Amino acid sequence: MKSAVTVSLVPEARGGPFVFHDDLPAACRKAKDLGFDAVELFPPGPDAVGVAELRSLLDDNGLSLAAVGTGAGWVRHQLSLTAPDDATRDKAVAFVQRVMDLAAAFGAPAIIGSMQGRADGAVTRPVALRYLGNALFKLDEHAADLGTTLLYEPLNRYETNLVNTLADGAALLRGLGASNVRLLADLFHMNIEEVDIAAALRAAGKAVGHVHLADSNRRAAGMGHTDFAPVVAALRAAGYDGYLSAEVFPLPDPDAAARQTIDAFRRLTA
Repeated sequence: MKSAVTVSLVPEARGGPFVFHDDLPAACRKAKDLGFDAVELFPPGPDAVGVAELRSLLDDNGLSLAAVGTGAGWVRHQLSLTAPDDATRDKAVAFVQRVMDLAAAFGAPAIIGSMQGRADGAVTRPVALRYLGNALFKLDEHAADLGTTLLYEPLNRYETNLVNTLADGAALLRGLGASNVRLLADLFHMNIEEVDIAAALRAAGKAVGHVHLADSNRRAAGMGHTDFAPVVAALRAAGYDGYLSAEVFPLPDPDAAARQTIDAFRRLTA
């Protein structure tokens, strides 16, 4: 397994669960100094960082790109894959596709999290799930064209009322016949929704394509009450060799959160 740390360049997401904010070059230098393998990037849009610029930053610091988030599509542009009108849903799909294009230049996946939306008002849950499924089907095809994958993240009940557990996420993807979409297992969300985190990971198996390493309070691993040993054992049993990426609050400060994360990662994966 490999280590990654999150970097958000989205002003509207400042204060959210990202270790580093705003200064990508500085974040890459710190990630290198601490010994991370990669960064996970959350840009304000697909054109916010040029491919050549990002490649230079990564190469200069010996880092890979773990994944690219699409959350700015929601927090900045109010785009959702389950919006009530066709035009907004089409714009949302196009936004995700362009982020996928950026990520694919580095062999990395894009992430669908907050952009999945929720059932609300006239958009009932069955309708929202149909919209979501239609969008994921189109994005699965785009991932195939790019030769990459897309990550779909079940969120806790306070953030969406569509898919909250890994089992439900896996069922959704099986129903679509998606071959290029995998699950993002966020341990913070799982702490809220899963009866047994390790058991849920074992059941999901190869469907898991990415892991957000976060403690029960969404702080760095080891700063809450999650027992990570069985979690890592379950991932190993499934043959998982992807990233454990710190999508956590920068508490008590970004450097301390990053240091706590890499220290915990090394202990857990030793």
